[in-house]
Parts: sequence; C-alpha cells; structure tokens
Amino acid sequence: MKVMVAAGGSGGHIFPALSFLAALKIKDASIDSLLVLPRRSLKNRFALEGCNVKYISVTPVSLRSGLRVFADLFNLLKGFFQSFFVLIEYKPDVVVGFGGIESVPAVMIAWLFRIKTVIHEQNVIPGNANRVLAKFADKAAVSFQKTGSYLGIRPGKIVFTGNPIRSDMKSMDRQAALKFFGLEEGKFTVLIMGGSMGSHRINSVLPKALLNIGQPQKFQAIHIAGMKDYPELEREYSVSAVKVKLFDFLGPMQYAYSIADLAIVRAGATTIAELAAFKLPAILVPYPYAQEHQAANAEVLRSAGCAVVVRDEELEADKLIKLITGLMSEPSGLSAMRAAYASMPRINSAGLLADEVLAL
Repeated sequence: MKVMVAAGGSGGHIFPALSFLAALKIKDASIDSLLVLPRRSLKNRFALEGCNVKYISVTPVSLRSGLRVFADLFNLLKGFFQSFFVLIEYKPDVVVGFGGIESVPAVMIAWLFRIKTVIHEQNVIPGNANRVLAKFADKAAVSFQKTGSYLGIRPGKIVFTGNPIRSDMKSMDRQAALKFFGLEEGKFTVLIMGGSMGSHRINSVLPKALLNIGQPQKFQAIHIAGMKDYPELEREYSVSAVKVKLFDFLGPMQYAYSIADLAIVRAGATTIAELAAFKLPAILVPYPYAQEHQAANAEVLRSAGCAVVVRDEELEADKLIKLITGLMSEPSGLSAMRAAYASMPRINSAGLLADEVLAL
C-alpha cells in the first residue's frame, strides 16, 4: 500500500503528519509512504530522517501586495504541475492532506484521478484550504468536536481523531530533564515559546518581565526564541538574574514540557495538543493575525480551566510579572489547572487517523 502525505511548511502541519506516518508504520511496516512538503520548509530544522520526501514550490498566497500575489499564484500553479508529476510517478492508493495551501494541489489532483483522499484539520476553526478540500475529500478528520460545524459537509464524512503529536512527546524523568538543561530542582520553571518560527512579540516582552521580576533567584526559564531574535535575546539575558536557557530551536521538547511549571506560549494547534498531553498550566497569547484560529484554540483550554489567555495587544511586562508571581504563589491554583485537563479526551490520535486511512 502507498500513502502520500501533503502538508504545509510550518511545524503545526508537519509534526502531525510525521506522527501519522509513524503510526502507519506501527500498523503495517510494509506500507510505503511519501511526504510532500513546500520548499520553504527546508529552512526549518524538522527531523525528517527516515522519511521519503519530495518538495514542491507552492507558497502561501499573500493578498497584501499586488506584485507578490502574482508570484504566489504562479508558484501555486507550478505546485499543481509538480504535484501532478509526483502523483503520476508515485501512484499512491491514498492521499492525506494536513492543511495549508501547500496541500491543495496533491489532494485536488488525487480527487481528479479518483484516488481516495483524507484531510486533517488541526485547529478549532478550519483554514481556507481545508474548507475547500473538505468538499472533495472522502474523509475529514478533525482535532476538535466542534470543527465539523465549520466545514459545511455531511456528518458522515467527519471523523474525530484529535491532533496527532510526536510519539516521543511523553513525560521524562524529572532529574534527567533538569540535567539536560543544567537547571536546578526547587525553582519555579517557566517555558517560553512562540511556535516553530518564534514570536517577536513574546520575545520582546518576556526578557523585560524576567529582568524586573521580584525574587529572581526563585525562577528559571527555558526560552525557545526562533533564529531571528536569538542574538538580541542572548545579549539581554546575559545580564539577567533569572537563569535562562535560550534556544533558537529545540527538537526534544519533551524535556522542557516535563520540568516546566508554567508555559507562556502562542496557541497553535500542536502547542495546545502538547500542553494537554503534559497537563501543563499555561498563559496563552494567541497570534492575532491567524484569522482567529489561535483565539479559538486558546478558548478550549481557557474554558476548561487549564490556561489564562492574554490578548497580543495586552501583553506587557508588568502584567506578565503579576501573572507569573501570582501563579507561583498559589500552588493549589496550578494544581487545579493541571487537574482540569482531565476533562479533555485522551485518545491515540495518530493511531485513530491511521485506522481511518487504512479503512479506505
């Protein structure tokens, strides 16, 4: 059996795709798979060892620039031609799309050839690409129960699988994780992260908060900043009384999740799924330019009592200092936030999605 997977260029698309491919191999080691990604994903350091990968030239279509939109549309057309030849050469039995406009050519061409298709939507509110593809796909897998109401398709085509996370996203031995980072037991540990590309807004505010926080000797932090802001943050943290382990990218995120007492993060779908897996209390700062996708994702954890939500325009150092010190001084509140994750379904998302694909 041959399974072709198409995904966008961000970690939010690629990580679930990789988790799904790993689950497929567990189900049946003889399955052959091909991962189709946009060329722009090459600049990110995703671990793709052992994957058969093809790259196409699709880029997101930007409507903000009259000149840029023509280049993007040309790349989209080019991506259709490239996907056509990849599909003709590979001859898949099933094509699975993980969202982003980069997945549109492969799924649409597969539909034209009457090859079985599945799409997976990671966010509460589906993106434009999956809203279109849902009309053509044989199955639409969703990460949240309410997502189906946005797709405008018959309920029989919708299957709830949750959002697959990497198989290595499991709790680690605490002492081993502390040793991995060179951090100390007994200090309040804050994980700071803005998604696979980093967040300039979070990177701008968090150092100010940590530099001015009271009793800095009680805190330590892990900050995953992305490549762009890393040099400046390295300079800022060099004079910080709070011990900060700074990374431009961190592959083994399970170490950070295993020792963090609190996460300050964006509200991407993969981040939400990983927070739930580790039952980690969080301050969520939804990215404001994501068509309300992240705001809806954040609301899931906020309404369950697992997280506090701070709007991007309200993110200020003084506010963060109050939130961080307030949560640290109330261990029972943090425990309640962890316990609140029990209300969220615990399922083998990658395995469920693999079963749906194999059933076709």
